[in-house]
Amino acid sequence: MPNKPLKKLNFIDVFAGAGGLSCGLEMTGMDCLLGVDYDKYAMQTFAKNHKKAHTYCGDIRKLSKKKLEDYLDGRPVHAVVGGPPCQGFSTVGLGDPKDQRNALFLQFVRIVRLTNPYFVVLENVTGLLAKKNENVLKNIFRQFNKLGYVLDVKVMSSDMYGVPERRRRTIIIGSRITENAIFPTESHNRQAGRSFIPPVTVGEAFKNLKTKKNEIFNHDLEWAELKSEIDKKRLARIPEGKGIRYQKDEKAFLTKALSLGVDWENLRENRFRQTKYQRLDRSKPGPTIMTHRHGYYHPTENRYLTQREAAAIQSFPNNFVFEGPISAQWRQIGNAVPPLLGKAIGKALIKMYKSTLKTGPIKTKNTKKIQKQIDSSREKAFVYRA
Repeated sequence: MPNKPLKKLNFIDVFAGAGGLSCGLEMTGMDCLLGVDYDKYAMQTFAKNHKKAHTYCGDIRKLSKKKLEDYLDGRPVHAVVGGPPCQGFSTVGLGDPKDQRNALFLQFVRIVRLTNPYFVVLENVTGLLAKKNENVLKNIFRQFNKLGYVLDVKVMSSDMYGVPERRRRTIIIGSRITENAIFPTESHNRQAGRSFIPPVTVGEAFKNLKTKKNEIFNHDLEWAELKSEIDKKRLARIPEGKGIRYQKDEKAFLTKALSLGVDWENLRENRFRQTKYQRLDRSKPGPTIMTHRHGYYHPTENRYLTQREAAAIQSFPNNFVFEGPISAQWRQIGNAVPPLLGKAIGKALIKMYKSTLKTGPIKTKNTKKIQKQIDSSREKAFVYRA
């Protein structure tokens, strides 16, 4: 660590997508040096919204040490963050060597090894902590332990951090300069002193979609229209916050002429796997935004959401512009880490860094107590509201 405290922490975002996590980290004052992804439209979006950062669009395996050094231009990297594929990394050692996801995850590890940051942050689906994926988690811990990082893991629900969306993600934080990873303290949906801080709602997210210059981006209302007349008639009968999942819903909301023609008795569990015609509720946080427009409908208007509305639910600032075809924009939004969740993580990294200024960095050791770490992390990871 440098002798003088750093004014800012620098980071690289690997498997960055559009840059939701980077956007959040930058809100804390951290500087993004480089975004890496193979998706050309995502990297166009990343470049537009992270103007000081370099972008590498292509196969990460071809991002050589020399290219990486050229991008960094002598600047130190204090954190490597991102969402590397992990599920293929499932057995002792390297898992299935033919699984492409193993190679991609190990590329993330390679970037960490080359840059030697203070911190690593990985995000993934909550299923990563399922018992069946224990070997996946064990190998993740093992790979970073070899490089001197102490890891911890937690399931974080974005609505607890000011995001108007109930999105749960597995977050792994590792450090080579502190003994214990610090996770953000929940800021919403909890008691703060004597006052209750409620979660941010869809209605609040939709109040203002314009920038300070009175512009509105990625708000394609024409594209959000329903093309099917019968779909319009059905949706018009669905109350705010409701949808059709069971036969009783169909009977409650639709006339016989508008019935779905479904054999409910022969459906698995006598229900749809996902609710049809599901309107959002302005009085609550939204459900997890997906990578296409067809999952949810506007709370009161008879149409799909626009990309801007979906981005607002994901907590993207109104001046964050998405590039590429509309389908690509939806994919970027649905795959993103909500920026306000990223902001909370960024604050935790800065807190960890500042703590070492008082105590001095630890000298981490490779540990063989990986199972104990994982058991402890898993026990803590699922302490969140259902």
